[in-house]
Amino acid sequence: MKHIVFILVISALVQFGFGQEKPLSQAEYVKILYTLPSDAGAKPALVEALRKRGIDFVLTDGLRSLTRSKGSNDEELKRALEEADRRRQNPGTVKLPSEKEAGDALRITTKNTLDALGDMPDFVVKQQIQRSVAYAGTNNFRNLDRLVVAASYRVSGEENYRVLSRNGQPQPESELKRSYEEVGGTSSTGEFVTVLATIFRPESKTRFDLIDTDLLRGRPSLVFDFSVERDRAKQVITAVGYSTDSTVSGMKGRLWIDREDARVLRIESEATEIPANFPVRTARRTIDYDWITIDEERYLMPSLSDVRLTLREKARTWETRNVIRFRDYQKYGTDVKILDEDILPEPE
Repeated sequence: MKHIVFILVISALVQFGFGQEKPLSQAEYVKILYTLPSDAGAKPALVEALRKRGIDFVLTDGLRSLTRSKGSNDEELKRALEEADRRRQNPGTVKLPSEKEAGDALRITTKNTLDALGDMPDFVVKQQIQRSVAYAGTNNFRNLDRLVVAASYRVSGEENYRVLSRNGQPQPESELKRSYEEVGGTSSTGEFVTVLATIFRPESKTRFDLIDTDLLRGRPSLVFDFSVERDRAKQVITAVGYSTDSTVSGMKGRLWIDREDARVLRIESEATEIPANFPVRTARRTIDYDWITIDEERYLMPSLSDVRLTLREKARTWETRNVIRFRDYQKYGTDVKILDEDILPEPE
């Protein structure tokens, strides 16, 4: 299989009676669940119904299990069901805000995000990266390797990466790589600043649409869809194999905003407008953010990233996956040390 490098430079409602205002009953919900394996269009419609109509039944572990089974363990469906249950139990705290309230929350979040990006410190962080591959659509990933990478960021915008170990084996000083792109396979950059800047900078003219409320890591959140056109996002995807080829894409996705702090807690993004003849067919990434301390100051930083690409090679289509855990943020100039926990295999 070719080596693929992913570089983000950023550089049926009527059928089910969903038009009704009353909440979904348990019988109605279960009936729709059983159509999911044979009807690809039923899942988005069911998610929309959960968000707009809610549910009138108690969510049990049995219903959760049935949802995982019939919904192919779809994360969006599971989250929409859980939020519908929270809304049923406590309608006031998870009520969707008015258009004005949503707009105000978005404006404050934009300001807070851009201000924070301007106040980023110089820092280093350790990335624990588990890389795997599967035939596209099977979700049956096979582990490829484990990397420990030292990533550094400077306020000038410079990001550097050095591979410290691979599959538990420390890299000799003479073989330390400046970037893990050089060891082959799928890689990604831009988690610290570039993705957030592309979404929120004024010149991107990002379109935002409030779609839901949620509870993310115990924090009440607003969920927005967003999209940035290709000419403004200028997201670069590079495929490196027998030859090197690059293309520019747009970006769309979803973000979770903390209702109290007006800061981004999660971004799910997907490349758009990829040319039909380009070997990489899809490029998706999820980034979770959490509060950390660097030199006695608190910053909202990436804590976990899940990067997935599907790529076409002759008659086969592959999906690669990188799960990146960010550990031990420290001020710039601090040595990044490999610990025993860094070289242990990650749980499946």
